[in-house]
Amino acid sequence: MSTAMMGKATILLLAASLFETAYPALAGDVAEPANYRMEEYRAPVPDTLLGARVVTTAEAETLWRDKTAVFFDVMPKTPKPANLPAGTIWRDAVRTDIAGSVWLPNVGYGAITEETADYFRSGLAAHAPAKTDPILFYCMTDCWMSWNAAKRALEWGYTSVIWYPGGGDGWEKAGLPVAETKPYDEAAQKLLQ
Repeated sequence: MSTAMMGKATILLLAASLFETAYPALAGDVAEPANYRMEEYRAPVPDTLLGARVVTTAEAETLWRDKTAVFFDVMPKTPKPANLPAGTIWRDAVRTDIAGSVWLPNVGYGAITEETADYFRSGLAAHAPAKTDPILFYCMTDCWMSWNAAKRALEWGYTSVIWYPGGGDGWEKAGLPVAETKPYDEAAQKLLQ
């Protein structure tokens, strides 16, 4: 190898190592934080969640087809704008999910109110009565909300927590079934009991 080529190779290696140091998320090296992610929820996520099983799209599909886990979508619900002019009709955006999922909106934020925590607990208890029931959390690719929700379930004593970082968009991209959904309605569920 010529001296000029060795110099170019050295520069490229140096640039690559600087890039990896400056942008570890882009290099695929996102560290698992000790606490909840509190901001920038749409960002690269770690490959792990201590105490949980992390699954690929193919593994999630097997769990879904075998009906061996309850799937929970934790994407937030877009709130109605407070400053809409009087008489304006507001329509919630249509939400598509992995078919058969339970949508528990807003439970994946890093900090949640006690009311949201109660709603989350209620949704989990209604669909996974035993804390040993396999429960799978997802939102979107590169979204921390499902990571936060799965971590919270672990802290509440659930022992078969599964995290699917591929998310609903990864599922749909793989050509797997999706369906229109509405948020889990705790009040309606109580009326049915």
